Amino acid sequence: MYKYAGIVINNDAAALDRIFTYEIPEKFQNIIRIGHRVKVPFGNGNIKIYGIVFQLFNDVKLENADKIKRIIEISDDFPILRDTDITLINAMKRKYLCTRIQCIKAVVPSTIFKDIKSKVEMVVTVGKSPEGRYKNDTYMSIYNIVKNNNGIYNRSELKEKFNLSLSSINTMIKHGYLLLRSMIINRYNDRIYNKYSRKILNPQQQTAVETILNSDYNKFLIHGITGSGKTEVYMSLVSEMIKKGKDSIILVPEISLTPQMVERFKGRFGKDISVFHSKLSDGERYDEWLRIKEGKVKVAIGARSAVFLPFNNLGMIVIDEEHENSYKSDSDPKYNAREIAEMKCDIEQCKLVLGSATPSIETFYRSRKNEFRYICLDKRVDGVEMPDIKIVDLRQELLKNNRSIFSEDLFNGIKEKLSKNEQIILFLNRRGFSTFVSCRKCGFVFKCDNCDISLTYHANEKSLVCHYCGKKINVPKVCPKCGSNYVKYFGIGTEKIEMEVKKYFPQARTLRMDFDTTRKKNSYENIYNSFKNHEADILIGTQMIAKGLDFENVTLVGVLAADLSLNMPDYTSSERTFQLLTQVSGRAGRGKKKGEVIIQTYSPEDKSIQCAARNDYMSFYENEISLRKSMDYPPFSQILLLNFASKNENLLIKCIQNVGIILKNAIIKYDKILMLGPCPCEISKIKENYRWQIILKGQIDNELAEGIKNLTYKSLQGSKNEIRVSLDMNPNSLL
Repeated sequence: MYKYAGIVINNDAAALDRIFTYEIPEKFQNIIRIGHRVKVPFGNGNIKIYGIVFQLFNDVKLENADKIKRIIEISDDFPILRDTDITLINAMKRKYLCTRIQCIKAVVPSTIFKDIKSKVEMVVTVGKSPEGRYKNDTYMSIYNIVKNNNGIYNRSELKEKFNLSLSSINTMIKHGYLLLRSMIINRYNDRIYNKYSRKILNPQQQTAVETILNSDYNKFLIHGITGSGKTEVYMSLVSEMIKKGKDSIILVPEISLTPQMVERFKGRFGKDISVFHSKLSDGERYDEWLRIKEGKVKVAIGARSAVFLPFNNLGMIVIDEEHENSYKSDSDPKYNAREIAEMKCDIEQCKLVLGSATPSIETFYRSRKNEFRYICLDKRVDGVEMPDIKIVDLRQELLKNNRSIFSEDLFNGIKEKLSKNEQIILFLNRRGFSTFVSCRKCGFVFKCDNCDISLTYHANEKSLVCHYCGKKINVPKVCPKCGSNYVKYFGIGTEKIEMEVKKYFPQARTLRMDFDTTRKKNSYENIYNSFKNHEADILIGTQMIAKGLDFENVTLVGVLAADLSLNMPDYTSSERTFQLLTQVSGRAGRGKKKGEVIIQTYSPEDKSIQCAARNDYMSFYENEISLRKSMDYPPFSQILLLNFASKNENLLIKCIQNVGIILKNAIIKYDKILMLGPCPCEISKIKENYRWQIILKGQIDNELAEGIKNLTYKSLQGSKNEIRVSLDMNPNSLL
């Protein structure tokens, strides 16, 4: 029994990021636990606010101890956080320079604070047997239908599904022949999938499974080429965990990868596998979280946030395509799911398995330092050959007067595959119809008023769209600068490719998979199933088709512009290009037919493109790690990005220059820390906010990062409300 609780209140303000002491009323002292959600009075007005119990104790050393406020209620029957969650949250607060409540909201569904609970409905069950005039055919028919579906349907569903009279149903309820009872309605996917039989592992796969299960290491990297059967290794490991009574989390980079994984895992292990991702409704997310917390599920598949799911006996976390940027959160806390998984493995004593055909430079570097046990799968399953990869120099195409988006090789390849009834994937890392719209006479580029970014033309909407703030405008016919009508679209997007395919190959059935076509719920799965069932010949798409998909009949992959990611002003651009090209190339020839890949580029001599064409990870890694070391980039240093944004440009510049002077003086005693900036961000304006940044690079530990954060906030006192500051340790991008 404890008399006092240390509580974190539900408020994101950094100034309130501390633990407040409250008295526990006697009636709660035997009930309350660490992790309980409670309601407490807060502030001068004693506003009722939610909080989370972080500490329990009996003695207080406070002045005015007699004025300590009391907990009003315990809001749930169970603690929403476990002790291990509290440990993780405290570690996240230190590492990601954020508040405790921000971490709590990452660990539990946001629905917890919206008071969304289990959905309860009144369902119909049978009561006493009908008698007298209620024994006629009409009432007996209703009674027997309910008896055969006892407790499954509510009144409205019975009426609709079986064409019954609602009045008659109510009459039977009134006389006790039917009863109403409350029932929790599950809001999750309990669909039955086709059985996905266990495969016989090849020697490499079997060795991988045995190594992970029997090794003294608890962290592993599976470096497996595309098509080497990593998923089958994961499923074998999950089977072994289930036999041991252990739970497993399987992370995939984004929602686009889940349909195939769900299909396979539910086909293997049954419907009781949780699927957890951002496109679930609030109610669905809560139901999935709750059944895991109650121990009703042994396995979860999901995107980034699934790493926090509260399994009671976690045995393993698998992170598929571990190199993917989508494992990093863009909002506070700016966590990386790989790092969270490592923390959880240390806290909960479970195994961590990372898998990729193109491991991140940082992860592979750590495996060479023996921080991860390295496992290599360098053969495709069933002896399937790697595809032939050809690089096409687009400069030579121009010399041949070919101004089409298809090189001669790609055009002929598409024509040949269509004649053989084989399928094709065309990849471009950009959605929309064209990159930008400009005036051919004066060079004016149409940009968003709110953001420093060119507008993209979308043909289906006949409008220009900003891909940052979403603003749309009608396509202008006259240049606002010079008044000419020489307005032209430049560059290509996925919509443009689709139009060109229909122009040159009118008989081909096409599907497009990008952000615009997958916004609606289940839209990705519908496109995936259509292409899998050969209802289309050509799939056109962006990054979401570059990895994870396994179509046996795809024999040609065309990369239309390999230079798009290569020319980004970021130190990771070469790595991203290599990864994208290798991953998308791996979609070809995964069945019995030989695959072919054609990479179109204006930079055929680039090292990352050459290595991707040879599927030569080691050469790429050795070259890239050498460059990183010479430039002191991760993994040899840490990067702390400080991003400042405001609608008041003059105030922003004045404040960030002041912060720059203070930070420069503060880090002068550290030999190996370099400060870059202050300077405008690459995209200097988004959603009417001007953006400037400071980059710190070097040996930055948690303590130093916290000190930099405190100095920054202190120097902005007085202008905090007008300037938004974001701190990001080892960001995905410096743009």
